[in-house]
Amino acid sequence: MTAAVAGADVRDVVVVGAGGMGRAWMDVVRSREDLRPSAVVDIDLSAARAAAAERDWSVPVFDDVAAALQEVRADLLLNVTIPEAHRGVSETAIRAGVPVLSEKPVTPTVADAMWLSALSVTRGVLLATSQSRRHSAGITAFRDALRDLGGLGQLQTQFFQNPRFGGFRDEMASPLLVDMAIHQFDQARYLLGSEPESVYCEEFSPAWSWYRGAAAAQAIFRFSGGARFGYAGSWCADGLTTSWNGDWRASAPGGSATWDGENAVRMQREGGGVQDIPVGAVREGLDAALTEFLAALDGGAPPSGEIRQNIRSLAMVEAAGESAATGTRVELDSVFARAGVSALADAQAAGETEIADQLRTWAGGPPR
Repeated sequence: MTAAVAGADVRDVVVVGAGGMGRAWMDVVRSREDLRPSAVVDIDLSAARAAAAERDWSVPVFDDVAAALQEVRADLLLNVTIPEAHRGVSETAIRAGVPVLSEKPVTPTVADAMWLSALSVTRGVLLATSQSRRHSAGITAFRDALRDLGGLGQLQTQFFQNPRFGGFRDEMASPLLVDMAIHQFDQARYLLGSEPESVYCEEFSPAWSWYRGAAAAQAIFRFSGGARFGYAGSWCADGLTTSWNGDWRASAPGGSATWDGENAVRMQREGGGVQDIPVGAVREGLDAALTEFLAALDGGAPPSGEIRQNIRSLAMVEAAGESAATGTRVELDSVFARAGVSALADAQAAGETEIADQLRTWAGGPPR
């Protein structure tokens, strides 16, 4: 096993998780000339073999991450497991000196994310989340329009979709908030250019829902500077579905703008006509998130999904869930304070002195 080398022409990548998203990531790897697969890992070896064979990859398959990293070269690892497995897989890779690009959420809880942040910092090994929906031509044009309008004070999105996934999502307690809403929450941070401070949220389960848990939610976030972000979403909305990025509207000092979540961006200034904003060509989705991550390995800027930055999007999810459970507004500072205490206790109990010391430097706040 060899850790990442800055400026390498071709990097060896281990893909962990051979489900639907794992296969999507494998297709991205296959499409690139700067990556080559070195192993596929899945607790179901038959799934790993099938996924590799479908792509004509002659690579070993494993059902254990640690074993894979001992046997094959790994310049980076793609963590595409279920959320509950994210911490363990990422920890194993970081301890082996292998940078990790993880599917969201980086961990199920803010406490786990703080613990992993401390591990990443103390080991000097990059860990980032793929917030792939930050990367699209549409959202870039929308953000540019908002800046042209002088920033914004009110932002809202509607997300209504009806996927029949089957599998773990159907059994989650909060499938929409935990597995999907983080995308729109992260997009709101990107568009507002500021950080969330509090949230009031209600989640519920429509009578016709096919999910065990709450598949619908409405939330309002207060951001620094006083901006508000409103979210309304459902994963059991048949008919008139939005795009997978949602349907967005923003109000700014110089006017208003909308984005349909795909390629239609419109803007209107006070007293003026409606303008259709051109949408340029940019790298999008998984490929863009991977490009950003590889640039960081080559000495570029940290990726936007670097764990200490992305943890704020995860905290939005956790705070929204807490608000829904308690029926009260939740301050994100309180989420970080409790998570810090929990992560510190975890590190102390495990005798992880370096991690505990790093957590103390953040004094109960977000990682810095």
